[in-house]
Amino acid sequence: MEEHIKEVLEIVKAQASVRSMSEEEINAMIRSLAAGIRGIGTGGGAPEEDEPARDAKKAIKEKSISCVVCGKTFKILTKKHLALHGFNAKSYREHCGYKKGTPLVCKSLQRERRKKMKEMRLWERRAQ
Repeated sequence: MEEHIKEVLEIVKAQASVRSMSEEEINAMIRSLAAGIRGIGTGGGAPEEDEPARDAKKAIKEKSISCVVCGKTFKILTKKHLALHGFNAKSYREHCGYKKGTPLVCKSLQRERRKKMKEMRLWERRAQ
């Protein structure tokens, strides 16, 4: 059993060295990988019942957005990923209880885009 934990920590360490991860993302990844490796070791698959419920209110974070359905984290939830779960952007927002115009991107990217659009001042160009 101790060997499983060492393997999980090596995997998470490698992932954290490639991209920035919050403490809760690291903890969630450790838990899910440990459960998956334990399940494989006993001959079963990864137990999905042990996985904590994903909260839509906590899914949109500063540097990432988590898919409420599968739990993967992204900077932006694409149409392609949502289609894997049988959703489009509108139906996903309804499923999660988000407001109609809620962007499916992390907060930092949302701020960058807003700043860029203000700098471009497209509304002035259109008036001319």
